[in-house]
Amino acid sequence: MLHYTQMSLDRASQQRKDSNWLNTQKTTNSRWLLIHQDKNLFSADLQKLQLLLWPSVAHLNTDDAVYIGHQDELHYFVLDVSNIDPDEVSDLSAGGTFEDMRKVGPKLNGFEASIGVLARGMCYWHKTHVFCGRCGTANKPYEGGHTRRCQNSECRHITFPRTDPAVIMLVTHTFDDGIERCLMGRQESWPEGVYSTLAGFVDPGESLEQAVLREVEEESGIIAEDAQYIASQPWPFPSSLMLGFIAKAKTTEISVEQDELQDAKWFSRAELNTFAEWGDDTPGFKLTRRDSISRYLVEYWRALGE
Repeated sequence: MLHYTQMSLDRASQQRKDSNWLNTQKTTNSRWLLIHQDKNLFSADLQKLQLLLWPSVAHLNTDDAVYIGHQDELHYFVLDVSNIDPDEVSDLSAGGTFEDMRKVGPKLNGFEASIGVLARGMCYWHKTHVFCGRCGTANKPYEGGHTRRCQNSECRHITFPRTDPAVIMLVTHTFDDGIERCLMGRQESWPEGVYSTLAGFVDPGESLEQAVLREVEEESGIIAEDAQYIASQPWPFPSSLMLGFIAKAKTTEISVEQDELQDAKWFSRAELNTFAEWGDDTPGFKLTRRDSISRYLVEYWRALGE
């Protein structure tokens, strides 16, 4: 199962509209996830999320806490503490540490990884939607933090959490030598040697399949066809949903636009077997992170050849 896709909490979409119900849950079997400057609170050994009990946060203003759901009689809340006193933040994190979820996420079990990225994504959305997108008036969180409502009585526009759809695709072709290869590229900012599947955001007015074919051509010059959906993965870094595809290449000559990719190459399954892992210090080619849908697509394709 893809990492970050095991969010098994009941989101209580009806109950969370009741502020009295929410206030009761805050003080009854609640668990609190803290976010500070887009970083999650983890245990000191970075092996699990640090979940606080109500007494640890009761002195804070929890009016804007986000309710993310309940399971096994436990109710989970998220609180962004980026704007409180640094000494207070230090006290709250005693025994733990704030760290980037992209660094720690692969180490977590599926459930904690999933609620951790949900917490990060929701806090980022609130942070970047403080004002109404229609009239510019300040808005406030409602429904347990799952909507924001404009405070202008003549507007009252309701904003919902934003997710940006992005396609990510493994393009394959069987060459004249009878060997099937996949197309992978790299950006200059990535660690040396890392190659990944191609990806890009979906434009307004196009289907996912159209986005796959367009992005492949824009990034590599390859004309592709037969885009087939495989799987999806939430990727709130900061707010994407990755939609994974495999497509067939009609052409094979690569033409890379430097503002899109630094390089792109065709790789056989045998060549992929020689790749090192993301983060390895060894020279040569490297695979993407194990928690990414890019890696999932690569492994999916490799398994087809077994």
